[in-house]
Amino acid sequence: MKQIESMGILGLGVMGRNLAFNLADKGFAVAAYDPWEEARSRFATAQSEEGFAGITLTDNPDAFIAALPAPRTILMMVKAGEPVDAAIEQLLPLLQSGDTLIDGGNSHYLDTMRREATLRAKGFYFIGLGVSGGEEGARHGPSLMAGGDQAAYGRVREMLEAMAATFAGKPCCALLGGDGAGHFVKMVHNGIEYAIMQLIAESYALLRELGGLDHDAMAQVFDDWNRGELASYLVEITARILGRKDEFTDVPLVEMILDSARQKGTGRWTSETALALGIPLPTVTEAVFTRALAAQKAERLSAAEVIPGPEQQPSSEKIPGLVDELRDALLGATVATYAQGLAVIAAASQEHGWAIDLATVAAIWRAGCIIRSSLLDDIMRAQQSDTSLDNLMCARRFTKILAKTQRGWRNTVCRAVQHGVPVPALASALTYLDGYRSARLPANLIQAQRDYFGAHTYQRTDRPGVFHTNW
Repeated sequence: MKQIESMGILGLGVMGRNLAFNLADKGFAVAAYDPWEEARSRFATAQSEEGFAGITLTDNPDAFIAALPAPRTILMMVKAGEPVDAAIEQLLPLLQSGDTLIDGGNSHYLDTMRREATLRAKGFYFIGLGVSGGEEGARHGPSLMAGGDQAAYGRVREMLEAMAATFAGKPCCALLGGDGAGHFVKMVHNGIEYAIMQLIAESYALLRELGGLDHDAMAQVFDDWNRGELASYLVEITARILGRKDEFTDVPLVEMILDSARQKGTGRWTSETALALGIPLPTVTEAVFTRALAAQKAERLSAAEVIPGPEQQPSSEKIPGLVDELRDALLGATVATYAQGLAVIAAASQEHGWAIDLATVAAIWRAGCIIRSSLLDDIMRAQQSDTSLDNLMCARRFTKILAKTQRGWRNTVCRAVQHGVPVPALASALTYLDGYRSARLPANLIQAQRDYFGAHTYQRTDRPGVFHTNW
């Protein structure tokens, strides 16, 4: 018996529309509303084409609320920021104590914490729901990362689990902690996504610039990689992208796309949060910086004319072992990237008292979401077997991967540097590994410098206490 059998969807863009159809597919009653007439019109057309009779499309807030039996559950799929607050302000006078609002957008977790506290004080439930999977995931099963009150989640759990993707028969959906936990995990998910996309892009550049491979051959390489330890959604779609021809020119479509990547902010938020927590997140941060650098297209074109590069030019001949070593580099760097992201989640969980279970995070990322990969099964098991694990890279399964990939990874980075091919993500992930495994770092000199010019003091290796030297 379903505790709640209906849900309202506010916001009928691509994600909202497909989530509404997803719920209707599962037998739930849906009330749908969007303030924009054009969005409602597109929804009505799609609804007619899909043949859903269980969805009530409304054209004003009052009718929308009236279409939902109490206690109501409303999923807001609106743009993050002020639009979420505006939507809440519009809905509250029409709601009753005990109703539940769910924010399914990419809201900043601090906003979610504020909204949850405010609405709880007024007698309403509020859930911050991270939704990953894009258009296809929304329609057929996304990964859902919830944060909020346990009682509120219990009331909507059945609907959310029915809507979510499944892996090995289990829904990729969970309540990860209180207030902002769900949106925090989704934010870090997106940061990891930034980094892995950049790692793949650098691999493509090396195959093209140094490997001498044409696009069909590159597509085959990624397809082969997707059959092994690198199997993932992002590697899979890369193979498809590289094999696609442009309908206008009949050349590889990827080469007709301007090399100026955009971003919506979640990667930057992840890096900013890691800095605030004091947790190293170099590969995600490099991916954010690289997108910013890519956006400076005009400047790069000018610089290419005046700034010299290495004299050693790429050879037109294929480099023996390049593909296999690059595979190792991508695998090792991907492991390091997951490790960085999980470390940030663990630190935030402790900071905010969320008690996020990292094994559960890995489990619900195994299907539906953009960063789903075969590695996540091993990540889940590693976190389950050692709940006190300081860093994923220290788990036995991953120490073995890092041991076998390091030679090829290091050779790949060296080769890229020698030829002037930028690989900030591959290099930063390797540096993170080397820094984390170093029993001694040169920070002692930095402390000496700080004490020299600012009397910031230092600790000694041979005795306790705090010291200062009159340099």
